Amino acid sequence: MAQLNGQVALVTGGGTGIGAAIASHLAKLGACVAISGRRSEILEDQVKEMGSLGGKALAVSCDSATEEGVEQLFSRVTEALGPIDILVNNAAIAGPVAPIWDQEFAGWEETIRINLSGPWLCARAAARAMMPRRSGKIVNIGSISGKRPLAQRTPYTSSKMGLVGLTRTLAIELGEYDINVNLISPGAVNTPRLAELADKYKMSLDDIIKASSAQRCLKRIPSTDSIASLVEFLVSDAGRDVTGIDITVDAGGWFD
Repeated sequence: MAQLNGQVALVTGGGTGIGAAIASHLAKLGACVAISGRRSEILEDQVKEMGSLGGKALAVSCDSATEEGVEQLFSRVTEALGPIDILVNNAAIAGPVAPIWDQEFAGWEETIRINLSGPWLCARAAARAMMPRRSGKIVNIGSISGKRPLAQRTPYTSSKMGLVGLTRTLAIELGEYDINVNLISPGAVNTPRLAELADKYKMSLDDIIKASSAQRCLKRIPSTDSIASLVEFLVSDAGRDVTGIDITVDAGGWFD
């Protein structure tokens, strides 16, 4: 297991689901972990859990998809914990589920803002802080939907496909500063967002998990722990020569 003692990590959308699993895992490795989101109660509960692991933990309630929110977020984290060594762009929403002709522009705009503009803003802030120190790790959390079409999900798939381009471009721009930028693309994972999607598709959570599992080589869907362990590799010394890649984690449901 890698050791991240003394390193400062920021996980956006770190209160629940994949983000919470990543935040807790980094805390176990000795990192000082800040999490952000828009629901302060959930964030505080997660911080208490991370605090019990022995490391410093911080919750910042903000909108990480606005310039003002990101400026406040990075200022709070730096002041409380120190310069950010690791950024995990995890905050995202599912967006509307409907064919394009039944969607409103507001749903498209909100999904792109949170899922793509937010990571761009956070990556820009992280890059500005990491470049003078010539070190840093940025991990974007995408989706299998960033690799293939997904009917009735045009805002979501477009935002996740955009993350592929963002990741690859940042890897080129920041490589000379020894900053690694990578993308993890999970398939369906049993999180509150999957339950939300099951409701939108008018399916039970069990049914959507069974349907997703049946389509995968391993006949299951990945766990949040699998995603967190992969983040560990990418932000540790073991992953120092890995940058600009998009790693699929979906239990064998999609092949590039």
